[in-house]
Amino acid sequence: MVGVPNHPNWLTFARESDSVNNSPKVVIYINIRLSSLQFSLHKDIISHKDILLISFFNNNVNFWIMNIYSDSSHSALKYLKDSKTNIQNLLIITGNFNIQDSIWDLSFPHYSFISDDLIIVADSFDLDLLIPTNQVPARYSDTIGESNLVIDLMFLCSGLSELNNHLIYPDW
Repeated sequence: MVGVPNHPNWLTFARESDSVNNSPKVVIYINIRLSSLQFSLHKDIISHKDILLISFFNNNVNFWIMNIYSDSSHSALKYLKDSKTNIQNLLIITGNFNIQDSIWDLSFPHYSFISDDLIIVADSFDLDLLIPTNQVPARYSDTIGESNLVIDLMFLCSGLSELNNHLIYPDW
């Protein structure tokens, strides 16, 4: 498949692919029932193929949503850490961070130094890691001997910690 799947009930935000080998790995879907909030993609603020930044308005206040794919060299995290982007009212960062760490995966016995960069980025936006009430992997391996992984994470605005009571339903 080439491109991003579309559905008439969802607004789709993704960067355009500039080549087959350099296709974006992130997409954000917004239900059309929320379209009155005037969602907009902002490549002008963050210019990285694996980071999407979306703004929307609610009660005349501008809010932000970010989705990240972190490749094996963690270029998106390094970009965010080095760019010192200042975004007020960032509500949530979600993504596949490709970082195994005992901080968010109790079955993984090690610490990863790249986690420090992720925590620094989250702290710079005043976001906290959301830990689901049920510890389940986000990626299930098809290969015998490979472990399942918790690499998809969410960070939420620190003032919204009452929402830190969510479940992940495994897609088996």
